Amino acid sequence: MGLCDSENIVKLETMDAVETLVNYTCNVYHLNGEVRSTFDEVAIYFSKEEWDCLNDGEKDLYREVMMENYQTLLSLGITRSKSSLVPVQIKSEEQNGFHSLHLPSHQFSPWTEYSTTRYNQRNQDDKPLNLSIMNTDLDKHEKLFRKANFFACFDAECFSSAGNRLVHQRIHTGEKPFVCSYCGKCFTQKASYLAHQRIHTGEKPFECSDCGKCFSSKIYLVRHRMIHTGEKPFACFDCGKCFTQKASYNAHQRIHTEEKPFKCMDCGKCFTQKASYITHQRVHTGEKPFVCALCGKCFTQKASYLTHQRIHTGEKPFMCTLCGKCFTQKASYLAHERIHTGEKPFVCSQCGKCFAQKASCIVHQRIHTGEKPFVCSQCGKCFAQKASCIVHQRIHTGEKPYECLECGKCFSSKIYLVRHQLIHRGEKPFQCMECGKRFTQKAGYMAHVRIHTDEKPFKCDVCGKCFAQKANYLAHQRIHTGEKPFVCNECGKCFSQKASYITHQRIHTGEKPFVCAQCGKCFSQKASYLAHERIHTGEKPFVCTQCGKCFTQKASCVVHQRIHTGEKPFECSSCGKCFRLKKSFDEHQRTHTGEKPFPCSDCGKCFTNAANRIIHQRIHTGEKPYSCSVCGKCFTQKASYVSHQRTHTGEKPFVCSQCGKCFTSASNLIVHCRIHTDQKPFLCIECGKCFTSKIYLVRHQIIHTGQKPFECLDCGKRFTQKAGYVAHQRIHTGEKPFVCTHCGKCFTQKASCIVHQRIHTGEKPYECCQCNKRFSSKVYLVRHQLIHTDVKPFKCSECGKCFTQKASYNAHQRIHMDEKPFKCPDCGKCFTQKASFMAHQRVHTGEKPFVCTHCGKCFTQKASCVVHQRIHTGEKPFGCSECGKSFSAKVYLVRHQLIHAEVKPFKCLECGKCFTQKATYLAHQKLHIDEKPFICSECGMCFTQKDCYTAHLQVHVDGKPFACT
Repeated sequence: MGLCDSENIVKLETMDAVETLVNYTCNVYHLNGEVRSTFDEVAIYFSKEEWDCLNDGEKDLYREVMMENYQTLLSLGITRSKSSLVPVQIKSEEQNGFHSLHLPSHQFSPWTEYSTTRYNQRNQDDKPLNLSIMNTDLDKHEKLFRKANFFACFDAECFSSAGNRLVHQRIHTGEKPFVCSYCGKCFTQKASYLAHQRIHTGEKPFECSDCGKCFSSKIYLVRHRMIHTGEKPFACFDCGKCFTQKASYNAHQRIHTEEKPFKCMDCGKCFTQKASYITHQRVHTGEKPFVCALCGKCFTQKASYLTHQRIHTGEKPFMCTLCGKCFTQKASYLAHERIHTGEKPFVCSQCGKCFAQKASCIVHQRIHTGEKPFVCSQCGKCFAQKASCIVHQRIHTGEKPYECLECGKCFSSKIYLVRHQLIHRGEKPFQCMECGKRFTQKAGYMAHVRIHTDEKPFKCDVCGKCFAQKANYLAHQRIHTGEKPFVCNECGKCFSQKASYITHQRIHTGEKPFVCAQCGKCFSQKASYLAHERIHTGEKPFVCTQCGKCFTQKASCVVHQRIHTGEKPFECSSCGKCFRLKKSFDEHQRTHTGEKPFPCSDCGKCFTNAANRIIHQRIHTGEKPYSCSVCGKCFTQKASYVSHQRTHTGEKPFVCSQCGKCFTSASNLIVHCRIHTDQKPFLCIECGKCFTSKIYLVRHQIIHTGQKPFECLDCGKRFTQKAGYVAHQRIHTGEKPFVCTHCGKCFTQKASCIVHQRIHTGEKPYECCQCNKRFSSKVYLVRHQLIHTDVKPFKCSECGKCFTQKASYNAHQRIHMDEKPFKCPDCGKCFTQKASFMAHQRVHTGEKPFVCTHCGKCFTQKASCVVHQRIHTGEKPFGCSECGKSFSAKVYLVRHQLIHAEVKPFKCLECGKCFTQKATYLAHQKLHIDEKPFICSECGMCFTQKDCYTAHLQVHVDGKPFACT
């Protein structure tokens, strides 16, 4: 700054001083005898530099004003003296660089000496223009009342010196001329600048003589000394509370006046203290000027910074005098003291609830107002408490700053760490007075107490359901809202409860933290671990109130009780089907969505539920963990094992409500019930055919794909179904595991054994709806029903003949191919059908397994037995459509129909004679060859036909069996 500029500034300040002096002079004339003043209070002193800046007119004005002020004071009797007055002289000469006004009275003789001294002091300190006030006649209170401040700012605020006014004007101009060389921070006052630099230099020149504590500023020392003296000079007139600092007193006064002069320009929030206002502004600017040198953490408030440093130093300066507990923060110490005193000074204006801490009261009031001022920047979730918001944000950042020193486990919140440490200490401070059970957490204790009181304070507004715990209530509300706030970072799956989310993550990590001490088995869930422990202890604490059945898990008991109540709370929104189990409901929904989230790691096959995948993986591993204790057979599935055991026990607990039939498994009952309801829920998308069971659909779909995944290693034959493959292997092994309990006959297939047993029991469960005829096997019913429909789906491509059964069609095909695969090992005769081969073998063995229940006659073939029984019953089901004649066997009807048709298909090649029946034709052939195969063992007579041979035998047995009646 140049000399000219300095002169202009000094001149401007001098002119302002003169103008102030003139304005003040006008007020002097209003003084009365009761209010007295001295000349020094209205006198202004100039330096040589200041005096040179005034022109002649301004100097004359100065002399006139000073003289006029003196005369005014003289007229009021203030300057009255016993000696006569010396004429007033205004000297413009320089006296040691000082220009003053000399008065003749000896009363003012000290004034010249005083003014000279005052200017010399001012000149040495290099201070700007100053008003000299000599405290001679009036006390400080009178001076404040008179407002003897001659330097006024344009905002009407007055100052006692031009320097003070200059500092004040920097508030309006924003000028901060003093810059810190360390951090670049700027200040409006030099004193503030010097005090700030002591932060960087560490200088603390002001020491307390009582305790030796040092301070960087004198004002801090003065405030500190009041702690030792106990002085509190500032007393509140409203409540009587005393303060050591005027600033604290002024801030306290605003509580009574409700004045909040500091308003935030960004959000409009008002504050009673400037410090609170400045701290609040850092919320908008994001400034955190206080940095921890040890860990680098930043803070917006110095108090928080100092409190944080005590974490590193371990300092706890605030000690409770009653219990000796120490605290790092004074607020925590004061709040702790209220535990002993029972004081709760903060009262909620809405509900009257009292709190020991103001923060708790503020947080509580947000329940009434619904205010949630803390918003998560990641997901937008709002919180009523800042601590809750900070802990929530750690979910997104993954930060877990609290580490357990015992096991190294980390936590996102300190309260979680404290709860966890109780596990290591084994401490359970909360004991139930009713049953004596102890708890590590107060929340668990309170929730347990509600079991005894049956209290459920949390009620759902949507469905009215009540809960004993708030956590369960909040989790329940997410059912109505559909909210799933917990998202898996690995697969994106969402969960409504944090516990389910944590458990799910263990699928990806493979973590199983719960280890059984008995067998070493590991579990990913604590509930599964506790349920497993009950296997070793045999404990079943959950009892059904209806039937008294006991369970190891509460969930199993709840699900079981739905059998008695018939409750099915899980309803499918797509088809309306209801389920007792949520697991079944989830699996059912995948039927609609087609989702198969569980893939096999070996072959890539996907499954709708994890249980099916585990069972499938046992195919690759060959594991069969379920072994029957009776026969030693092993199973891959528990359900198959349980069903198998019922084979030994004979238990059939599942009863059909329609027909009373019993089953060993629930699945078989469900499939059976669909016979009564005619329900076929499984549809083939290829041909539209429906099935009662999914397994039937799967088997059917193999027809469309042509897939035959099961190959016999012995002969290479392939099968579409595993059951067929297993049954085929028994041909090679000769195994027949299914034994008839009545006759001891063995079978390779269970179905064949069951059908066979119906011969002994006479059971015929399959009834024809057209003629009410009943059959022991479903396949017989199906064949029979083709008679009524007159459908013959199997047509021979050679001759066009049609058949109702595939077996008859295959046997017919062998006629054209002249194939006879079934050869008798005794006589070498070959047959095209297995049934004929089996009947032929009975000729050699003499076996006649089919016995007539009326006369006891035995037959080698079942068909012969059935035809024979019609002799006793008189049944002739086969009627001729031409003449109405009826026959007991179909073969007789066919022979009879040839008469009407006049067809004789069998022609003798020797003589040309034709026959309607093949048997007659063969008997005729024997005449030409002179063959007589039927020889009587009694007399040696030979016959060409069997019926003649049979009639002859009766002669030897009965003599003459046919007598004339």
